[in-house]
Amino acid sequence: MKRAFLNAQLVCPVAGCSTGGLLVEGDTIAAVGSFEVPGDAQVVDLAGKTLAPALIDLGVFAVDKPACRAGGIARVGLMPDQSPVLDDPGIVRRAALSGKPALWVHPLAAATRGLDGQDLGEMAINTSAGARAVATGRRWIASSSTMRKVLAYARDCGVAVVTHAEDGGLTDGAVATEGETATRHGLPAAPAIAEALAVGRDLMLAEETGARIHFRQVTTAAAFDLIRAARRRGVHVTCGITPAHLLLSDIAMSDFRTFAHLSPPLRGEGDRQASLAAVKDGTIDVIASGHDPRGPEAKRLPFSDSEPGMSGAETLLALSLGLVRDGVIPIERLFALLAANPAKILGLQTGTLAPGAPADLIVLDPGAPWQIEAERMAARAGNTPFDRLPVQGKVLALYKGGTPVE
Repeated sequence: MKRAFLNAQLVCPVAGCSTGGLLVEGDTIAAVGSFEVPGDAQVVDLAGKTLAPALIDLGVFAVDKPACRAGGIARVGLMPDQSPVLDDPGIVRRAALSGKPALWVHPLAAATRGLDGQDLGEMAINTSAGARAVATGRRWIASSSTMRKVLAYARDCGVAVVTHAEDGGLTDGAVATEGETATRHGLPAAPAIAEALAVGRDLMLAEETGARIHFRQVTTAAAFDLIRAARRRGVHVTCGITPAHLLLSDIAMSDFRTFAHLSPPLRGEGDRQASLAAVKDGTIDVIASGHDPRGPEAKRLPFSDSEPGMSGAETLLALSLGLVRDGVIPIERLFALLAANPAKILGLQTGTLAPGAPADLIVLDPGAPWQIEAERMAARAGNTPFDRLPVQGKVLALYKGGTPVE
């Protein structure tokens, strides 16, 4: 099957922005720009709409195909916090197949058995079974000795360690960041420095072992400074963030609405501004949804008793496009954060519009207005702190390996 997309605004994280066409042969991009359209190709006239790599959402907690289809996501990096935990090759293998045919699922194997933070997982055989990285799950590994072994073992297996960055000794029982909002509302809170403490220790261990480490979400100025300094020393470190932590501060918790109960918690305005600066200067490598749909049994509770998490897959792109409209980053840089960089961390040869790459593509109208409505979301659960927010940017079509995803 050949398909020729013509009259497109092309956005590639590597080649930049241009106008022209893109030819797909089978499941692969065959040509970009100007080319002779084969006589047997199906022609799709995009009439000036944007054609870009499909998104790769690194670190989701659920295989939610409708939400991913709506958000233009062709691949997800699935966290090991599943039932059962992704710590066995058979379970990893089944997880890798769980999204077919609409979605590529790339499991992240548990760094420790049962995610208990104690005994190392079987990284080598789990990697052979399809795991693209190992992860600590929702929790931080408290034992420095265990974390050092995790990093060394992962280095030997050739995969990155995806870690949660909060010192559990400080955050145990907390649901908010220490500050005026938490104090005013009587919420159990932990100091924001809990993040930098975790990042600092794990950076030192990654430097000593030579491992690759990815902090799934970094949200504080102090932690960004540690990462910048580590990079100058040559440490193999990357980090991510969600749109919620870029666009919302802890004030969003003021109405006690549990949709704003996240992990890590929403930070103060100073840290939110530091996060935007870290996107702009390149410190942040990945923007991910943190997709963690929670039903009413987990969210319709007092704030302190509710579970953290939000539905983010279908709003990831629309919320992130605001960074382009606000002049924080150009659109090709945005697609590096949403596609090319997550692919590199997972060891995937995709995320660009380069000839030879998998034809995972989206057709996008970046200016199309719509409103986020929690009750009408395609996700398993509509727990979003952005309910009723007007946004711009609509995914018109999604292609996985050159095949339309309906």
